[in-house]
Amino acid sequence: MTLACRIHGARDLRLEPDEVAPLAPHEVELRLGAAGICGSDLHYFLHGRVGAFVIREPLIPGHEASGVVLRTGSAVRSVVPGMKVAINPSHPCGGCDYCRAGRDNLCRNMRFLGSASVYPHVQGMFRERFVMGERQLTPVPEDEVSLGEIACAEPLSIGLHGVNRAGPLMGKTVLVTGGGTIGCMTVLAARLAGAARVIVADIADRPLDMARMVGADEAVRGDQAAPAELADLADVSIEAAGSPAALATCLAATRRGGRIVQVGTLPAEGIAFPANNIMARELDYVGAFRAGVEFDWAVSYLRSRKVDVRPLMSAQLPLSRAVEAFELAADRSRSTKVQLVVEA
Repeated sequence: MTLACRIHGARDLRLEPDEVAPLAPHEVELRLGAAGICGSDLHYFLHGRVGAFVIREPLIPGHEASGVVLRTGSAVRSVVPGMKVAINPSHPCGGCDYCRAGRDNLCRNMRFLGSASVYPHVQGMFRERFVMGERQLTPVPEDEVSLGEIACAEPLSIGLHGVNRAGPLMGKTVLVTGGGTIGCMTVLAARLAGAARVIVADIADRPLDMARMVGADEAVRGDQAAPAELADLADVSIEAAGSPAALATCLAATRRGGRIVQVGTLPAEGIAFPANNIMARELDYVGAFRAGVEFDWAVSYLRSRKVDVRPLMSAQLPLSRAVEAFELAADRSRSTKVQLVVEA
Protein backbone atom coordinates (compact mmCIF):
# COMPACT_ATOMS: atom_id res chain seq x y z
CA MET A 1 0.00 0.00 0.00
CA THR A 2 1.12 3.56 -0.73
CA LEU A 3 -0.06 7.02 0.29
CA ALA A 4 -2.48 9.14 -1.73
CA CYS A 5 -4.04 12.58 -1.28
CA ARG A 6 -7.84 12.56 -1.81
CA ILE A 7 -10.30 15.44 -1.81
CA HIS A 8 -13.74 14.40 -0.55
CA GLY A 9 -15.31 17.87 -0.79
CA ALA A 10 -14.61 21.51 -0.07
CA ARG A 11 -11.70 21.75 2.43
CA ASP A 12 -11.90 18.01 3.04
CA LEU A 13 -8.49 16.69 2.00
CA ARG A 14 -7.38 13.35 3.42
CA LEU A 15 -4.20 11.28 3.23
CA GLU A 16 -5.31 7.71 2.64
CA PRO A 17 -3.83 4.35 1.63
CA ASP A 18 -3.81 3.59 -2.09
CA GLU A 19 -3.29 0.44 -4.12
CA VAL A 20 -1.09 0.42 -7.21
CA ALA A 21 -2.82 -1.11 -10.22
CA PRO A 22 -1.29 -4.14 -11.95
CA LEU A 23 0.79 -3.49 -15.06
CA ALA A 24 -0.60 -4.12 -18.54
CA PRO A 25 1.94 -4.73 -21.34
CA HIS A 26 2.15 -1.05 -22.39
CA GLU A 27 2.01 0.43 -18.88
CA VAL A 28 4.68 1.76 -16.52
CA GLU A 29 4.78 2.00 -12.72
CA LEU A 30 6.19 5.33 -11.53
CA ARG A 31 7.34 6.89 -8.29
CA LEU A 32 6.20 10.48 -7.97
CA GLY A 33 9.02 12.91 -8.74
CA ALA A 34 7.32 16.25 -8.17
CA ALA A 35 3.72 17.37 -8.64
CA GLY A 36 2.60 20.98 -8.85
CA ILE A 37 -0.54 22.31 -7.18
CA CYS A 38 -2.47 24.02 -9.95
CA GLY A 39 -5.27 26.58 -9.77
CA SER A 40 -7.82 23.89 -10.59
CA ASP A 41 -6.49 21.70 -7.76
CA LEU A 42 -6.97 24.66 -5.44
CA HIS A 43 -10.55 25.14 -6.63
CA TYR A 44 -11.31 21.48 -5.90
CA PHE A 45 -9.72 21.87 -2.45
CA LEU A 46 -11.38 25.17 -1.54
CA HIS A 47 -14.77 24.80 -3.24
CA GLY A 48 -15.20 21.14 -4.23
CA ARG A 49 -15.54 22.16 -7.87
CA VAL A 50 -13.86 23.86 -10.85
CA GLY A 51 -16.41 25.72 -12.90
CA ALA A 52 -18.97 23.10 -13.98
CA PHE A 53 -16.78 20.17 -12.83
CA VAL A 54 -18.07 19.13 -9.40
CA ILE A 55 -16.53 16.44 -7.15
CA ARG A 56 -19.03 13.58 -6.92
CA GLU A 57 -16.66 10.97 -5.44
CA PRO A 58 -13.27 11.18 -3.65
CA LEU A 59 -10.78 12.62 -6.13
CA ILE A 60 -7.00 12.29 -6.20
CA PRO A 61 -5.98 15.62 -7.76
CA GLY A 62 -2.75 16.38 -9.56
CA HIS A 63 -2.14 16.71 -13.30
CA GLU A 64 1.26 18.42 -13.55
CA ALA A 65 3.89 15.94 -12.49
CA SER A 66 7.14 14.19 -13.19
CA GLY A 67 8.05 10.66 -12.22
CA VAL A 68 10.81 8.08 -11.95
CA VAL A 69 10.26 4.72 -13.64
CA LEU A 70 10.04 1.77 -11.22
CA ARG A 71 8.75 -1.09 -13.41
CA THR A 72 7.71 -1.50 -17.04
CA GLY A 73 5.18 -3.72 -18.76
CA SER A 74 6.33 -6.46 -21.10
CA ALA A 75 5.78 -4.42 -24.28
CA VAL A 76 7.29 -1.11 -23.10
CA ARG A 77 10.32 0.00 -25.13
CA SER A 78 10.71 3.78 -24.66
CA VAL A 79 11.60 3.91 -20.95
CA VAL A 80 13.54 1.80 -18.46
CA PRO A 81 13.66 1.65 -14.63
CA GLY A 82 15.43 4.63 -13.07
CA MET A 83 14.60 7.01 -15.91
CA LYS A 84 13.09 10.46 -15.25
CA VAL A 85 9.96 11.22 -17.26
CA ALA A 86 7.51 14.02 -17.94
CA ILE A 87 3.89 12.88 -17.71
CA ASN A 88 1.25 14.17 -20.11
CA PRO A 89 -2.05 14.26 -18.17
CA SER A 90 -4.16 14.20 -21.35
CA HIS A 91 -5.31 10.82 -22.59
CA PRO A 92 -7.39 11.46 -25.74
CA CYS A 93 -9.12 8.59 -27.48
CA GLY A 94 -7.39 9.13 -30.83
CA GLY A 95 -10.47 8.09 -32.79
CA CYS A 96 -13.10 10.83 -32.49
CA ASP A 97 -13.58 13.62 -35.03
CA TYR A 98 -11.62 16.15 -32.95
CA CYS A 99 -8.66 13.79 -32.49
CA ARG A 100 -8.61 12.98 -36.20
CA ALA A 101 -8.65 16.72 -36.97
CA GLY A 102 -5.55 17.27 -34.82
CA ARG A 103 -7.41 18.96 -31.93
CA ASP A 104 -7.03 16.16 -29.42
CA ASN A 105 -7.30 18.61 -26.48
CA LEU A 106 -11.01 18.79 -27.43
CA CYS A 107 -11.40 14.99 -27.59
CA ARG A 108 -14.98 13.83 -27.02
CA ASN A 109 -13.72 11.00 -24.82
CA MET A 110 -10.85 12.73 -23.03
CA ARG A 111 -9.49 11.16 -19.86
CA PHE A 112 -7.65 14.01 -18.13
CA LEU A 113 -5.80 13.14 -14.94
CA GLY A 114 -7.02 14.59 -11.65
CA SER A 115 -10.28 15.86 -13.12
CA ALA A 116 -13.94 15.66 -12.12
CA SER A 117 -15.00 16.47 -15.70
CA VAL A 118 -16.28 12.90 -16.14
CA TYR A 119 -17.79 10.36 -13.76
CA PRO A 120 -16.30 8.16 -12.46
CA HIS A 121 -13.57 10.77 -12.03
CA VAL A 122 -10.11 10.35 -13.53
CA GLN A 123 -7.74 10.02 -10.58
CA GLY A 124 -4.61 12.15 -10.60
CA MET A 125 -1.00 11.96 -9.45
CA PHE A 126 -0.88 13.29 -5.89
CA ARG A 127 0.22 9.85 -4.68
CA GLU A 128 3.48 8.07 -4.01
CA ARG A 129 3.24 5.50 -6.81
CA PHE A 130 0.93 5.09 -9.79
CA VAL A 131 0.63 3.42 -13.19
CA MET A 132 0.63 5.30 -16.53
CA GLY A 133 0.41 4.30 -20.17
CA GLU A 134 3.72 4.39 -21.99
CA ARG A 135 2.47 6.89 -24.57
CA GLN A 136 1.88 9.51 -21.84
CA LEU A 137 5.57 9.52 -20.85
CA THR A 138 8.47 11.52 -22.30
CA PRO A 139 11.99 10.57 -21.14
CA VAL A 140 14.19 13.39 -19.82
CA PRO A 141 17.77 12.08 -19.77
CA GLU A 142 19.45 15.39 -18.86
CA ASP A 143 20.85 15.07 -15.32
CA GLU A 144 20.87 18.83 -14.73
CA VAL A 145 17.11 19.23 -15.33
CA SER A 146 15.36 18.54 -12.04
CA LEU A 147 12.16 16.60 -11.42
CA GLY A 148 10.60 19.85 -10.24
CA GLU A 149 11.35 21.56 -13.55
CA ILE A 150 10.04 18.58 -15.51
CA ALA A 151 6.76 18.79 -13.59
CA CYS A 152 6.31 22.30 -15.02
CA ALA A 153 5.85 20.93 -18.55
CA GLU A 154 2.07 20.87 -18.21
CA PRO A 155 1.57 24.50 -17.04
CA LEU A 156 4.11 25.64 -19.62
CA SER A 157 2.09 23.82 -22.28
CA ILE A 158 -0.98 25.84 -21.23
CA GLY A 159 0.91 29.08 -21.81
CA LEU A 160 2.17 27.80 -25.16
CA HIS A 161 -1.32 26.76 -26.24
CA GLY A 162 -2.80 30.13 -25.26
CA VAL A 163 -0.14 31.92 -27.29
CA ASN A 164 -0.68 29.50 -30.17
CA ARG A 165 -4.39 30.43 -30.14
CA ALA A 166 -3.43 34.11 -30.20
CA GLY A 167 -1.97 33.85 -33.69
CA PRO A 168 1.29 35.45 -34.88
CA LEU A 169 2.84 37.64 -32.19
CA MET A 170 6.04 38.78 -33.89
CA GLY A 171 6.49 42.46 -33.19
CA LYS A 172 3.20 42.82 -31.31
CA THR A 173 2.26 44.16 -27.89
CA VAL A 174 0.74 41.50 -25.64
CA LEU A 175 -1.16 42.07 -22.41
CA VAL A 176 -1.40 39.16 -19.95
CA THR A 177 -3.87 39.50 -17.10
CA GLY A 178 -2.80 37.46 -14.09
CA GLY A 179 0.75 37.04 -12.86
CA GLY A 180 0.35 33.58 -11.36
CA THR A 181 1.92 30.42 -12.75
CA ILE A 182 -0.11 30.35 -15.97
CA GLY A 183 0.29 34.08 -16.51
CA CYS A 184 4.06 33.79 -16.11
CA MET A 185 4.17 30.74 -18.39
CA THR A 186 2.25 32.82 -20.93
CA VAL A 187 4.88 35.55 -20.65
CA LEU A 188 7.60 33.00 -21.41
CA ALA A 189 5.58 31.65 -24.35
CA ALA A 190 4.90 35.13 -25.76
CA ARG A 191 8.62 35.85 -25.64
CA LEU A 192 9.34 32.64 -27.54
CA ALA A 193 6.76 33.71 -30.14
CA GLY A 194 8.52 37.02 -30.77
CA ALA A 195 6.30 39.51 -28.97
CA ALA A 196 7.96 42.94 -28.95
CA ARG A 197 6.39 44.09 -25.70
CA VAL A 198 4.77 42.03 -22.94
CA ILE A 199 2.73 43.72 -20.22
CA VAL A 200 1.30 41.92 -17.20
CA ALA A 201 -1.58 43.21 -15.09
CA ASP A 202 -2.45 41.89 -11.65
CA ILE A 203 -3.95 43.17 -8.40
CA ALA A 204 -1.05 42.06 -6.16
CA ASP A 205 2.62 42.99 -6.08
CA ARG A 206 4.30 39.60 -5.74
CA PRO A 207 2.83 38.12 -8.96
CA LEU A 208 3.93 41.25 -10.82
CA ASP A 209 7.46 40.85 -9.44
CA MET A 210 7.49 37.24 -10.68
CA ALA A 211 6.24 38.33 -14.11
CA ARG A 212 9.11 40.81 -14.41
CA MET A 213 11.54 38.09 -13.35
CA VAL A 214 10.49 35.83 -16.24
CA GLY A 215 10.59 38.55 -18.88
CA ALA A 216 7.64 40.93 -18.74
CA ASP A 217 8.59 44.41 -19.96
CA GLU A 218 6.01 46.13 -17.77
CA ALA A 219 3.92 45.17 -14.76
CA VAL A 220 0.75 47.09 -13.93
CA ARG A 221 -1.54 47.05 -10.92
CA GLY A 222 -4.84 46.60 -12.71
CA ASP A 223 -6.83 47.70 -9.68
CA GLN A 224 -4.91 50.98 -9.41
CA ALA A 225 -4.47 51.98 -13.05
CA ALA A 226 -6.70 54.70 -14.47
CA PRO A 227 -8.90 53.49 -17.37
CA ALA A 228 -7.02 55.75 -19.78
CA GLU A 229 -3.73 53.99 -18.89
CA LEU A 230 -5.07 50.67 -20.14
CA ALA A 231 -7.19 51.76 -23.11
CA ASP A 232 -5.94 50.68 -26.55
CA LEU A 233 -2.83 49.20 -24.99
CA ALA A 234 -2.38 45.81 -26.66
CA ASP A 235 -2.70 44.06 -30.01
CA VAL A 236 -3.45 40.81 -28.18
CA SER A 237 -4.71 40.25 -24.62
CA ILE A 238 -4.52 36.89 -22.87
CA GLU A 239 -6.75 36.43 -19.82
CA ALA A 240 -4.94 34.08 -17.44
CA ALA A 241 -6.45 35.10 -14.10
CA GLY A 242 -9.92 33.54 -14.31
CA SER A 243 -11.39 36.83 -13.10
CA PRO A 244 -14.31 38.83 -14.53
CA ALA A 245 -12.45 42.05 -13.62
CA ALA A 246 -9.37 40.82 -15.50
CA LEU A 247 -11.50 40.00 -18.54
CA ALA A 248 -12.95 43.52 -18.38
CA THR A 249 -9.37 44.81 -18.43
CA CYS A 250 -8.69 42.77 -21.57
CA LEU A 251 -11.81 44.13 -23.26
CA ALA A 252 -10.78 47.71 -22.49
CA ALA A 253 -7.11 47.28 -23.35
CA THR A 254 -7.31 45.42 -26.67
CA ARG A 255 -7.07 47.63 -29.73
CA ARG A 256 -9.67 47.60 -32.47
CA GLY A 257 -9.24 44.56 -34.67
CA GLY A 258 -7.24 42.79 -31.93
CA ARG A 259 -7.69 39.44 -30.27
CA ILE A 260 -8.56 38.30 -26.75
CA VAL A 261 -7.68 34.76 -25.64
CA GLN A 262 -9.43 33.38 -22.58
CA VAL A 263 -7.21 30.88 -20.76
CA GLY A 264 -8.51 31.32 -17.20
CA THR A 265 -11.66 29.59 -15.94
CA LEU A 266 -14.32 32.17 -15.11
CA PRO A 267 -16.99 31.66 -12.42
CA ALA A 268 -19.55 28.95 -13.19
CA GLU A 269 -22.49 31.31 -12.65
CA GLY A 270 -21.45 33.34 -15.70
CA ILE A 271 -20.76 37.03 -16.32
CA ALA A 272 -22.30 39.99 -18.14
CA PHE A 273 -20.67 40.02 -21.57
CA PRO A 274 -20.36 43.21 -23.69
CA ALA A 275 -21.12 41.61 -27.04
CA ASN A 276 -21.72 44.95 -28.78
CA ASN A 277 -18.22 46.04 -27.78
CA ILE A 278 -16.84 42.92 -29.47
CA MET A 279 -18.90 43.67 -32.58
CA ALA A 280 -18.23 47.39 -32.93
CA ARG A 281 -14.49 47.10 -32.37
CA GLU A 282 -14.16 43.89 -34.42
CA LEU A 283 -12.39 42.00 -31.65
CA ASP A 284 -11.66 38.29 -32.00
CA TYR A 285 -12.57 36.43 -28.81
CA VAL A 286 -11.23 32.89 -28.62
CA GLY A 287 -10.85 30.21 -25.98
CA ALA A 288 -7.79 28.14 -25.11
CA PHE A 289 -8.52 24.88 -23.30
CA ARG A 290 -5.71 22.72 -21.91
CA ALA A 291 -3.08 21.87 -24.56
CA GLY A 292 -2.27 19.43 -27.34
CA VAL A 293 1.05 19.06 -29.13
CA GLU A 294 2.30 21.98 -27.02
CA PHE A 295 3.08 19.51 -24.21
CA ASP A 296 5.85 18.03 -26.35
CA TRP A 297 7.12 21.52 -27.12
CA ALA A 298 7.15 22.34 -23.40
CA VAL A 299 9.25 19.28 -22.54
CA SER A 300 11.71 20.20 -25.30
CA TYR A 301 12.04 23.80 -24.07
CA LEU A 302 12.61 22.61 -20.48
CA ARG A 303 15.19 20.00 -21.49
CA SER A 304 17.22 22.59 -23.40
CA ARG A 305 16.61 25.33 -20.78
CA LYS A 306 15.42 27.58 -23.60
CA VAL A 307 12.75 28.29 -20.98
CA ASP A 308 13.82 28.55 -17.34
CA VAL A 309 10.94 27.95 -14.92
CA ARG A 310 13.07 27.74 -11.78
CA PRO A 311 12.22 31.27 -10.58
CA LEU A 312 8.56 30.23 -10.37
CA MET A 313 9.18 27.21 -8.12
CA SER A 314 8.40 28.51 -4.63
CA ALA A 315 8.46 25.40 -2.44
CA GLN A 316 8.46 21.60 -2.36
CA LEU A 317 6.66 19.87 0.51
CA PRO A 318 6.32 16.13 1.18
CA LEU A 319 3.01 14.49 0.31
CA SER A 320 2.39 13.92 4.03
CA ARG A 321 2.09 17.73 4.40
CA ALA A 322 -0.41 18.11 1.56
CA VAL A 323 -2.87 20.29 3.49
CA GLU A 324 -0.07 22.70 4.43
CA ALA A 325 1.09 22.72 0.80
CA PHE A 326 -2.41 23.58 -0.44
CA GLU A 327 -2.73 26.40 2.07
CA LEU A 328 0.64 27.78 0.95
CA ALA A 329 -0.33 27.49 -2.73
CA ALA A 330 -3.53 29.43 -2.02
CA ASP A 331 -1.53 32.34 -0.55
CA ARG A 332 -0.43 34.43 -3.54
CA SER A 333 1.57 36.71 -1.27
CA ARG A 334 3.94 33.84 -0.44
CA SER A 335 4.03 31.47 -3.41
CA THR A 336 3.79 30.96 -7.15
CA LYS A 337 4.26 27.22 -7.75
CA VAL A 338 4.15 24.81 -4.81
CA GLN A 339 4.98 21.18 -5.48
CA LEU A 340 4.44 17.92 -3.61
CA VAL A 341 7.25 15.37 -3.47
CA VAL A 342 7.81 11.94 -1.95
CA GLU A 343 9.84 11.87 1.25
CA ALA A 344 13.22 10.19 0.90
